[in-house]
Amino acid sequence: MAPRVVKQARAERTRAAVLQAAAEVFAENGFSGASVMKIADRAGVTLGGVYFHFRSKEELARAIVAGQPDFVVPPESSHGLQRAIDVTRTWAQQLAENPILRAGARLVWEQDRFMPAGENSHQQWTSIMAADLQSAVDSGELKPEVDIQSIARMIVNACTGAQMHSYVETAHEDLVDRVEEIWRCLLPALGVSDQFNGLKGIGRE
Repeated sequence: MAPRVVKQARAERTRAAVLQAAAEVFAENGFSGASVMKIADRAGVTLGGVYFHFRSKEELARAIVAGQPDFVVPPESSHGLQRAIDVTRTWAQQLAENPILRAGARLVWEQDRFMPAGENSHQQWTSIMAADLQSAVDSGELKPEVDIQSIARMIVNACTGAQMHSYVETAHEDLVDRVEEIWRCLLPALGVSDQFNGLKGIGRE
């Protein structure tokens, strides 16, 4: 293997290790309680190794927040309303075990310290939900007069609140049930039939 390829592969492994360590440290300590030294120690690299890939703690936090959707991949391919449901359920299922998602849930309260004005994880997830809901409208699953942006924001807000209460009460053990409950309450208001048109993942399979 060429030396350049080996060096690049090693750099990629280091970057991944730093991100993983940063996620764990942020999840445990929040943004304010984390430090680059703690992250370097957890990753088993020098401070220079961290700063080679990320210029600051703020940049690390932004990378973790921005990368969350990459880790929420439903096990089965879907589209429209079913995909919106699948994304929220997959997020709920993986949150307790995935340090990137746990860090995102912890960092959400301190985003003003590291995210640019006008950018945050709520907007990121709202855009994802809005795209799936628009696909549902286009395919006739939802009525064209549905306010896509408002519904998308409500779903993200509801899931954020469910995550908070689930953590306090059950350490996220019932988060999937809470997300399914959100959809069961919401779907009739969107004009979806009582049978939920065969949709999966809302406790009526």
